[in-house]
Amino acid sequence: TSASKLRPVGAIAAMIIGFGLDELGLAPVGEAATRGLLYAWLFVSVPIGLAIVVNLLFAPSPRRLACAQLARRLRLAARRLTDTATEAERAAFDACVREGDHQILTWLKFSKLEGTSTAADCAALRQAAASTTAILLATDLAASEPAARLSAACAARLAETMERMAAMLDAGGYPVDVVADLPEPAALSTQSPQSPQSSQSPLSALVLADLRAALEGFAVPPSKTGASPAPAPAAPAPEPARGGFFDADAFTNPDHVRYALKTTIAAMFCYVLYQQLDWQGIHTCFITCYMVSLGTTAETVEKLTLRIAGCLVGALLGTAAIVFVTPALTSIDQLMALVFVGAWLAAWVATGSPRIAYAGMQIAFAFFLCVIQGDAPKFDLTLARDRSIGILIGNVVVYLMFTRVWPVSIAGRIDSALDALVKQWTRIARVADTGTRTALVAGALAQYGALRQNLGLIHYEPSWVRPAPAWIASRWRALAELGALEGPLFLAAGRAGAVADTRLRELARRIESVDHAEDDVGQRAAGTQTQAPHTGPAVDSTADSNVDALSHVIDARFGQIADAAHSSELKEAVTDARP
Repeated sequence: TSASKLRPVGAIAAMIIGFGLDELGLAPVGEAATRGLLYAWLFVSVPIGLAIVVNLLFAPSPRRLACAQLARRLRLAARRLTDTATEAERAAFDACVREGDHQILTWLKFSKLEGTSTAADCAALRQAAASTTAILLATDLAASEPAARLSAACAARLAETMERMAAMLDAGGYPVDVVADLPEPAALSTQSPQSPQSSQSPLSALVLADLRAALEGFAVPPSKTGASPAPAPAAPAPEPARGGFFDADAFTNPDHVRYALKTTIAAMFCYVLYQQLDWQGIHTCFITCYMVSLGTTAETVEKLTLRIAGCLVGALLGTAAIVFVTPALTSIDQLMALVFVGAWLAAWVATGSPRIAYAGMQIAFAFFLCVIQGDAPKFDLTLARDRSIGILIGNVVVYLMFTRVWPVSIAGRIDSALDALVKQWTRIARVADTGTRTALVAGALAQYGALRQNLGLIHYEPSWVRPAPAWIASRWRALAELGALEGPLFLAAGRAGAVADTRLRELARRIESVDHAEDDVGQRAAGTQTQAPHTGPAVDSTADSNVDALSHVIDARFGQIADAAHSSELKEAVTDARP
């Protein structure tokens, strides 16, 4: 599971095989075991068949989901551009920027498989996904940078165009032959009193040109524009590491063997425990070991926390239903209504954030075990008790095993992902082709979001596994600096490579210096102050005004981050210091 592409399903397969062998040992005769194994196929085929039928009848098609997400992004960009977005809409806009377009492209691939989209439609909508990435980044820069802000009249016209395009996407189609009808230059110079600029700056002109190009070529594939898109140089690079069934370090990294040993030892301890106690009701401790054992300590602790929390909530709801609701049930319809309410609540949690989705599955499982005990309502309260005890025992065993025996911090994954993200932005800074640059940026945004989630997970690790506060603060600052590069580098179109190289080299050097002197917080903070101003030559004397404007934006943003880091990192180091 750890060393191969089996990772998403390996733990489930191991759990089914292990627990199936245990159940076979309880069969009185071989014929009963054979019958049970045959009936097990019904346990799988019936719910899968029903799920397929229900989704075909009631669920939205993948194309509609993709179009709805594209329309949502356009509307959020329109609100943000005109500065009429609420706090919730601003948060949703920032989340869309960080998501990338992976999910949209997955929906489009499924829509082609199910026949709801033709090849031409998929090509147009893939281009629309890339265009929304460009629109979001340009809008974010225009809304957050005073020098890039558009005039009120221009922003209103662009927002109106985005709203019309979003309506077409909601209707199931996609806009073609878009014309961004902008006001005349005389109207552009007429600003409101609160406008920070009275004439269009080079940076705002660059933002306006990029937005106009993204809107007018919104759903036009590169082959139809007459341009020959250059292949993305970074796309083939990761492929050798991902090729094949096994990971590249499958036979050299000892963590894979250690992970297998830790999971097996924990599962076998729980198995022997409930067999010796002759307490089959707590067999969930055995299952728990397979379900919550993940590659790093932080991920394992997070999942076992969600598992026990979901189990306790589901058990409490199921117990309350048995005590207060089930005695009043007089028909199968009422029992089905009770099950529906519990399933609806669990599904609401399961379809939420990925940080809590697993708890929803556990709520449903525990609730169903309590309420559905046969072909009629029953009142056995030991099921919820035994399941909760079993999960608690499994959690304790896995926690001790993964935090005390060969603990693997998520810090290593964060550093490798951060290094890959820095290299990605270095490539982006040198790419002039719009289509290639947009594809690279979409991947970088998704990497940024995953890296941010991993940094949030690091606090699940105990103090003896977690890196020092100085290390954590340096990675958060590195993410902030990469975020400052996103908009300017995307608009630079390969002309601000010197600015990006200088800043990215500074970032890499700072991370290395923190790794070599994590405990010297004062020295590191002083070092960030000296690096912040960056008065070195960003571009040569022949650079155009657009690149000059972008370089000034990058320098200003880095200076603000350095000033904030000087105070916040010292405060965090004092607050999080360990004796």
